[in-house]
Amino acid sequence: MSEETIQLELNDAGVSPKLPTPSHPRDQIQDVPYRPVEFRDDDLPAALERCAGWLRQTQQWLGEPVDVLAVHLDYDDRDGHPYYDLKLLCNEEDLAGVPVALREHGRQATA
Repeated sequence: MSEETIQLELNDAGVSPKLPTPSHPRDQIQDVPYRPVEFRDDDLPAALERCAGWLRQTQQWLGEPVDVLAVHLDYDDRDGHPYYDLKLLCNEEDLAGVPVALREHGRQATA
């Protein structure tokens, strides 16, 4: 049995540089564990819409559904902070682009 190594291109945060990033300045992909992808807003429907848009873009890039382990909703009632804090806890391998790398590796191996 041979063991093959697949090289992943990762940025300093440990995710693929090709991974779609949340578009709003308040939203972000956080560090481990579980790679929370955070959407913050005073308007919950707006945060949910941005979250859904990011999921669609990421699934299109990934070529399969993103493995979301949990959805967490919290609030921050301090002055000057967005009230809603919506987080998707995502599989690190998906955000690193492992499925994309495996498909590209498979294409190269059959070529």
